[in-house]
Amino acid sequence: MVDQGVPSLRDRVWEMVADIPPGRVMTYGDIAAACGYPGAARGVGNIARLGGRGLPWHRVVRAGGRLADVGDERWQADALAAEGVTVRAGRILNFSAVAWYPD
Repeated sequence: MVDQGVPSLRDRVWEMVADIPPGRVMTYGDIAAACGYPGAARGVGNIARLGGRGLPWHRVVRAGGRLADVGDERWQADALAAEGVTVRAGRILNFSAVAWYPD
């Protein structure tokens, strides 16, 4: 029996991504951990591939500030640049300064 009152991982991920402030980023692994699923970075990646509700997926990056591997990273670099995040060679410069984790 599934408890309808408990949000799914997908719902938690969507809520977390929606909360990432402009100009800040989170890694897939940090999102998984913040949602109560440490070690589930790939699960978060699978959820991201499905998209969802116009969320700011460009703010979700790989470990160490590397851009998502979706075939064309230019869209992500451009969207982040529009928010003041500097990207060079597929990696966020000064990653620690723009990394965000909820309180």
